[in-house]
Amino acid sequence: MPLPSLYLSSDKAREWSVARAAAYGAALGLAAGLLKTFGPLRHGTPDGLEVVGAILGFALLCAVAAALRNVIARRLIWPGL
Repeated sequence: MPLPSLYLSSDKAREWSVARAAAYGAALGLAAGLLKTFGPLRHGTPDGLEVVGAILGFALLCAVAAALRNVIARRLIWPGL
């Protein structure tokens, strides 16, 4: 499955899934939070709230990026989408 982009190909254009982007962002946030918690440069006692914050932050960031991409693509590239 090729990566979606703003490139106009011969295939039918489609929007990015905001829910899928949020899930991928949550996975990235989990990895970042665990790396911070159990990594070699940690300071003090690990805090579960930091991991949850990283998960929510990355999920929100990726969801907003996907939604923004959809708005830009709908208005500028594929007005008939």
